[in-house]
Amino acid sequence: MPYDPQLADLLRDALDGHPGIEEKKMFGGICWMLDGNMLCGVEVGRFMFRVGKDRTEEALARPGAEPMEMGGRVMGGLVWVDAKAAIKTGLDDWIVFASEFVCSLPAK
Repeated sequence: MPYDPQLADLLRDALDGHPGIEEKKMFGGICWMLDGNMLCGVEVGRFMFRVGKDRTEEALARPGAEPMEMGGRVMGGLVWVDAKAAIKTGLDDWIVFASEFVCSLPAK
């Protein structure tokens, strides 16, 4: 997936100093892993956050969030968030929200 380098820099800066974070190139884009599990990523004009299936509805109630679809299939537990909305409400809030789920997974 193509990505916006400026959005990648914003997310990279927001993740700076968080323990267990690793940046990886995946699917032609960039994702960030937390203890080996996918946490978030960027595309053109939007961010992706892994929130878990149990908290998807809560995530979708937030401004700018929508279900993540790939190839016509909804990817459970993952949401797209419009970049402007995520920046306005705070990338740190989205990182914390997604981290709560990802931290519940066993480290890889």
